Amino acid sequence: MARLFALDEGFPQPLIDAATPYFADLRLVPIRNIDRRLAELDDWQVLLAIHHHPDGFDGLITTDDSMLNQPRELAAVRQATLTLVITHAAGHDPIKATGLSLAHLDYVCAQTRADEAQIWDLVARSRPGRSPMGFIERVAQHQHRDVDEIWAEARLTRAELAHDPLAD
Repeated sequence: MARLFALDEGFPQPLIDAATPYFADLRLVPIRNIDRRLAELDDWQVLLAIHHHPDGFDGLITTDDSMLNQPRELAAVRQATLTLVITHAAGHDPIKATGLSLAHLDYVCAQTRADEAQIWDLVARSRPGRSPMGFIERVAQHQHRDVDEIWAEARLTRAELAHDPLAD
């Protein structure tokens, strides 16, 4: 079933336009394209307006995680049985927020139901890079082998490391 979501301000339209063809059953419409007056309304009123819109919006995607602390907004989501998707912890980074939303939208759309209000609090966590040796240790454990044995078999010789495979 095709899903229709309103996009709050702050999502870069060129990125949304580029990604949309990859979602067969999803339409994302910026609130400014629905009605310019939406930008002037309180969040609970935006939710109510998309609920009443004749196109039948399923919900709103936003970066405004303060909505999770606003009883009026939460009541509007619940009573209008909308799906609210919040890219929590994306800060004011529109690229991160867009990527986070797009990464989860297939699943969110599959779980969205017209008779059930839902809030999806999407979180992006930055983690430090990890050592490849940790992954080699994990392979060794999985294969019930000694890590030094795996390393000895897998490591490149000096000649292999010095040779560019494209130089031939």
